[in-house]
Amino acid sequence: MPLYFCKGIYYMQQTELIPHLFRTEYRKIVAVLCKLFGIEHIEIAEDIVSDTFLSASELWGLKGLPENPTAWLYTVAKNKTKDYIKRNSLFAQTITKAIKHTSKNSEEIEIDLSVKNISDSQLAMIFVVCHPCNPTEAQIGLALNLLCGFGADEIANAFLTNKEVIYKRLQRAKERLRTDKIKIEQPTVAEINDRLSTVLTTLYLLFNEGYYSSHQNIPLRKELCIEAMRLTYLLVENEQTNLPFVNALLSLMCFHSSRFDARVNQNGEIVLYQDQDTTLWNEELIAKGEYFLNRASQGNHLSKYHIEAGIAYWHTIKKDTTEKWENILQLYNHLLLIEYSPIAALNRTYAFAKVYGKKEAIIEAEKIALSGNHLYHSLMGELYISIDNAKAIAHLQNALVLARSNSDKILISNKIAACRQ
Repeated sequence: MPLYFCKGIYYMQQTELIPHLFRTEYRKIVAVLCKLFGIEHIEIAEDIVSDTFLSASELWGLKGLPENPTAWLYTVAKNKTKDYIKRNSLFAQTITKAIKHTSKNSEEIEIDLSVKNISDSQLAMIFVVCHPCNPTEAQIGLALNLLCGFGADEIANAFLTNKEVIYKRLQRAKERLRTDKIKIEQPTVAEINDRLSTVLTTLYLLFNEGYYSSHQNIPLRKELCIEAMRLTYLLVENEQTNLPFVNALLSLMCFHSSRFDARVNQNGEIVLYQDQDTTLWNEELIAKGEYFLNRASQGNHLSKYHIEAGIAYWHTIKKDTTEKWENILQLYNHLLLIEYSPIAALNRTYAFAKVYGKKEAIIEAEKIALSGNHLYHSLMGELYISIDNAKAIAHLQNALVLARSNSDKILISNKIAACRQ
């Protein structure tokens, strides 16, 4: 990917830069404007920021890239906000009453896009959208939409439902926040205790959407993972939310991220764990994962994030030993007791096969019976290889039909071809 260096920052060519900045900066500016305007005016905030990026797309194509593209976006967003307030007297009268230390002159309204205020605004925003006035699923969907930029399709994939259901859920949730007049402000200790679990679930889903991308042609979206890690780090940096299970989640993300470069080959195809080039694993991220896992060890509460971080840690051990897989298997056993998941059960079965062999693992896998999931048939196909290749091919063909992403289909097709040799 072509990169250019200018005054201390790296930036890409315009065709790549604007989508990149949209993913990294759009929700930051929206969060600041929402904190300024109030949640009831979120559409106005989104319109202003969208118009800012439209201006960037038009002007940068004509005049070339500015020296500091991010600063340019912030300046234009500020100016467009002031222009909007100036043009809309009714809106101006409404929000200037709510904004402290401002005069009637809209030019004097402070629009603070400093690093600290962006962090504070995003932290406040995520706790607002996770407000208990909405049901848990709506809270998670709303946070993914408003803070992380997920579309209805992506959220529908995360919840295993359809786009229409998610769209209606988001609209109802936004309306409830308006009706209840929820303010965007730093959360209290009580609010943190009530909502932190939902916040972490949101960040966990965001990371997984990047790591196991639902997009057909993109098997791994690093920027989503990085965004999830950045938001989780905001929680770790905040004294009130720097709790053991928050550190455990960040540890889990670090361990998984350490294998980014090994998970996808030069053709953009997924590389299975057992086939990865371990020299491509990022040792610095592994060390950070260990650091946050050690910080997570304080206290007496053992969360699912602690266990999953432990599983991820053992996957960073390069040597393939019985001890490694026995530890992973026991951690999966514990995880399923805390929170059962069919996918976790499938992953456990792979570890079970490494410890007890494929024949015993087939019996375990059949108990799960996820016949409508391509991962189930992929695993069954893998287990039957060298035991009954006809059954292996049958399962892999089922997996090929059910798989949605091109990378999964290529991987499964290659397995089928290998079985037929």
